Amino acid sequence: MDCVVVGAGVVGLAVARALALAGREVLVLEAMEAIGTQTSSRNSEVIHAGIYYPQGSLKAQLCVQGRQLLYAYCAERGIGHRRCGKFIVATSEAQVAELQGIIAKAAANGVDDLVLLSRDEARALEPALECVAAVHSPSTGIVDSHGLMLALQGDLENAGGLVACNSPLARARVTAQGIELTAQDGTQLRARTVVNAAGVHAPSLARRFEGLAARHVPGEYYAKGNYFTLAGRSPFTRLIYPVPEAAGLGVHLTIDLGGQAKFGPDVQWVDTPDDLVVDPARGDGFYAEVRKYWPALPDGALQAGYAGIRPKISGPGEAARDFLIQGAAEHGVPGLVNLFGIESPGLTSCLAIGAKVAGMLSNQ
Repeated sequence: MDCVVVGAGVVGLAVARALALAGREVLVLEAMEAIGTQTSSRNSEVIHAGIYYPQGSLKAQLCVQGRQLLYAYCAERGIGHRRCGKFIVATSEAQVAELQGIIAKAAANGVDDLVLLSRDEARALEPALECVAAVHSPSTGIVDSHGLMLALQGDLENAGGLVACNSPLARARVTAQGIELTAQDGTQLRARTVVNAAGVHAPSLARRFEGLAARHVPGEYYAKGNYFTLAGRSPFTRLIYPVPEAAGLGVHLTIDLGGQAKFGPDVQWVDTPDDLVVDPARGDGFYAEVRKYWPALPDGALQAGYAGIRPKISGPGEAARDFLIQGAAEHGVPGLVNLFGIESPGLTSCLAIGAKVAGMLSNQ
């Protein structure tokens, strides 16, 4: 076998597509019964502009590049999406200076279309909004993530690639002839190239690669994000984000392509990636946060929605780490690429990540 990609989430599919379009023979192994059932289908479905990430980071570079690629791809393929824009809102005078910092950070990342709005300017566009000031990001949008994944899978299969679901990997062994993979059902195959795109499971999978030094594998931390949905129509046409917090971007309001509003995700550190039940009691804390920018939120309007797990490689109280895209130059195993910590903006960055990985492997 030439290339095996482990994980058929949006990033794994984008990587597999890029490799197949480059003429490689590609097989995607997915543990679950369908593509994209984990982090890829349990997020905000936001196309991020590339505003918050440290200058020069992979998150900044791949988000800005990926956003442009993604809008073009969605338009070309007829994938549901909308460039709806978003407001980042200051709800106190103390936060207004932070908005200026956000504009400067975005400009350093090549995002130069942000506009600072006064309270009156913001309310003229979103009458239900309460704020002191806001930053408007016109190039933020939303996407049908499932439609996107189906298109990526279609491109992969049209280029001769295959996706095998219900195919969890048990272990792997690095040999002189390639990487030997053993599935949980005992099936064995050897690949010249393996891309570990297993999302929240990527570090634990990498630890089962005999011949990959343990020091190259980061720890995994599970930051659960709970979402609550709004009964009734959204009062906003744009996404509304508070000024960012330490572990996440605050309890923000996003809308889907059908106009349904949802709030979240919050940050709840959990012990297992299988902890996906939303505790309705967590919604109590959402009301106070949301009413800072939408005072008219009615009592009882929030319903427990769904939860997702951010595949973090930094724990509670630690600074968020950058995407870790690790090839032979880092770990010394020819033909192996590990994708660690591909949390937000992973969805936005997927096509750019695919191009980067295909480029890393083009000479192998």
